[in-house]
Amino acid sequence: MKLLFDENLSPTLFTSLADIFPGSEHVRNLGLVRAADPLIWRHALETGFTIVSKDEDFHHLSFLR
Repeated sequence: MKLLFDENLSPTLFTSLADIFPGSEHVRNLGLVRAADPLIWRHALETGFTIVSKDEDFHHLSFLR
């Protein structure tokens, strides 16, 4: 499983968890800082990431999608 860490989480998390979740990234490394949540959602869907966030908006978005 590849994790995509939202901007509200430390950008070092993906490196700390790389051995457990290889291929994980932070939105900062993908040019998605300050991107709208639906854009991040679409990117995660198209590239096989699971979003990790403290932002409640993604939780709400998951009910809509």
